Amino acid sequence: MVKIIARISSKAEMATQLRQILKDLVGPSCNEPGCLSYELFQDEENPLEFITIEHWADREAADRHLATAHVAEAIGKAGSLLAQAPIIHRFTPVA
Repeated sequence: MVKIIARISSKAEMATQLRQILKDLVGPSCNEPGCLSYELFQDEENPLEFITIEHWADREAADRHLATAHVAEAIGKAGSLLAQAPIIHRFTPVA
């Protein structure tokens, strides 16, 4: 199993647009083979900050996710809205 936590930061005044792009990514991602869960959150204190918490059956499923058309489309739409490149952490269970 692989858990991915991605931090996505919006430019000022772009959070609403970015939130919609990220929301549109949730459904297709949840329907991918190997996706155990895919959640999107927005920081209550800083609405420019989002995180996704993704749980994948294995590394291959997570890698396939990054190669999907819906991820490519989201990256294309979101690129100019981002304050910085997303920070992505991959975790594997230890206990």
